[in-house]
Amino acid sequence: MDRFEAMRTLIAAVDGGSLSAASRALNVPLPTVSRRVSDLEAMLGSQLVVRTSRRLLLTEVGTAYVVSARRVLDELAEAERTVSGEYRAPRGELLVTAPILFGQLNIAPIVHDFLGAYPEVSVRLVLSDNTIDLVEHHVDVAIRIGQLPDSALVARRVGEIRWVVCASPDYLSRRGKPCEPTQLPDHNCIAFEGLQRHREWPFVDATGAARQVRIIPRYSVNTASGVTDGAAAGLGIARVLSYQAEDSVREGKLVPILGDFAPPPLPVHLVHAPHLQQPLKLRAFLDFVAPRLHDRLRAIAQQIARQT
Repeated sequence: MDRFEAMRTLIAAVDGGSLSAASRALNVPLPTVSRRVSDLEAMLGSQLVVRTSRRLLLTEVGTAYVVSARRVLDELAEAERTVSGEYRAPRGELLVTAPILFGQLNIAPIVHDFLGAYPEVSVRLVLSDNTIDLVEHHVDVAIRIGQLPDSALVARRVGEIRWVVCASPDYLSRRGKPCEPTQLPDHNCIAFEGLQRHREWPFVDATGAARQVRIIPRYSVNTASGVTDGAAAGLGIARVLSYQAEDSVREGKLVPILGDFAPPPLPVHLVHAPHLQQPLKLRAFLDFVAPRLHDRLRAIAQQIARQT
């Protein structure tokens, strides 16, 4: 029995909640997964998991063993990175995550340039609007938008984005431009929503106090591109993030409005787990991406400001 292989299999089963999930994650036949876990239990002389019809449950000793197994496998991976030269020159694979549209528009182009500059580094870019646990999924870097919760993660702020309320020149010529948020209920609005309704837009008043304005949408859609396309078509007033509106604003299809009432901007951070010795591939990526993303976000803010 390969003890390390058995440990990885057990952890995959625990993380996935079942032996079947481990089979899919590791691309290993289910009988093989079951045998590895059973062999590990036999070698240790203890039951590590309880198999139910719905999921896999750890026993008390199994819980303690999985904690130790994770630490052992992490230390093994660290030793392998050291031996392979990952701390002497930028090389190896990086797993990077980012929100879907933000990643497509702003992160992917920078990653393309990074790969050209560092031929011995490969990048696996995972775009998801869900918050991915960096430690659990072994993510090297995540791009996060919004205020960060307190954690042991290391964050580097690279800029900010704003919410932008906008409409097409055609719509504003037909219906007039609202001068303050309280006039929005008298206008056609476009809601960014799916099965759940989100029909209150946050603003600040002249004193800086937060306030919510309830909108009455004539059109709702669950993608940012659908919102901006609808606004550009003259269907109503939309509220999107600055990077989502930038192209349409630059092309004159959308005009920002109510900028004086916009809520505080959202910070953008590069986030990663702490390292006693930071791999050069990670340091190279952070140093390459941070200034370029900062410049990109500043250019977006300037583009929106020029049209406000």
